[in-house]
Amino acid sequence: MPRGQVFVIPERCKGCRFCIEFCPEDVLTESEGMNAKGYHYAVVAEGKEDACVDCRFCRLVCPEFAIYTEEVQ
Repeated sequence: MPRGQVFVIPERCKGCRFCIEFCPEDVLTESEGMNAKGYHYAVVAEGKEDACVDCRFCRLVCPEFAIYTEEVQ
């Protein structure tokens, strides 16, 4: 099964939660902190660091291009 690593660009995120809702592995959650615009941005959930399957749904649904994944060997 493929594995991926999630990268979030907090300053681009507007807190729409699309990536969180569409992740089939529940890898993402909302941050406790806020970015400079006042939005809670997406972060990898505690204990889910190795759960990403690199499906790239998060990247496809993000209207702000604030998240992407890379395949991990």
